[in-house]
Amino acid sequence: VQLQASGGGLVQAGGSLRLSCAASGRTFSMNYMGWFRQAPGKERDLVAAVSRGGGTTYYVDSVKGRFTISRDNAKNTVYLQMNSLKPEDTAIYYCAQGSFGPMLDPRRYDSWGQETQVTVSS
Repeated sequence: VQLQASGGGLVQAGGSLRLSCAASGRTFSMNYMGWFRQAPGKERDLVAAVSRGGGTTYYVDSVKGRFTISRDNAKNTVYLQMNSLKPEDTAIYYCAQGSFGPMLDPRRYDSWGQETQVTVSS
């Protein structure tokens, strides 16, 4: 499986970006999906996750109410809509997928997309 992330860029505080992650293969709908981010000098953290069917989502507290994760299984794509962006959202973002175990456990994600940089200026 290959994951191709896109949509990062430079935006002013308060602005919006939408990240997309397209997956190859025919098993997309069998996997839960997550977006992670890693800020300079920090560990990579799970930001948002969505279940296989899209009915269950998770958000880290710092992005609740501002970010929305969604998926389109017909297009093998997961999205992260980011609104009201803050400078502290600046990080490298990654999409990832997992097949087994709880989707909130970062160790369960076994396929990773390439990085996409998000920079929010103040």
